[in-house]
Amino acid sequence: MFTKPNHQSGIPIYVQIKEQIIHVIEKGVIKPGEQLPSVRTMAEQLVINPNTVMKIYRELEVEGIIEVKHGSGAFVKTKHSGKSKAALVKQGTVVVQKTVQNLLNKGLSVDEIRRIVQAELQNQGEILINL
Repeated sequence: MFTKPNHQSGIPIYVQIKEQIIHVIEKGVIKPGEQLPSVRTMAEQLVINPNTVMKIYRELEVEGIIEVKHGSGAFVKTKHSGKSKAALVKQGTVVVQKTVQNLLNKGLSVDEIRRIVQAELQNQGEILINL
């Protein structure tokens, strides 16, 4: 289900694996309430340090994507006080896809859209810094 990280990519190993986990949850491969592989199993399967898997699971728990039940394992969260990070990412992806398609249909190029998005992200970052 999960692929070994690419040590040559320049992207930290834990980020590569965390993104894989989020992706399979968003795509419904692992459904709410289902258990993720144990830390040991995941580490052995991906040939990585178990501490890396624990770090990933902790971050996913803080983000509200999974729930760690000590002694039982890590499970995809089923109940949310609001929307989970994974649900928000999925919703955001749909919005971005529609917006990009709309702008392409209006005649903007991919590079023009990229510059617009990058400028807006930079602008939003500056606004947050100044708050």
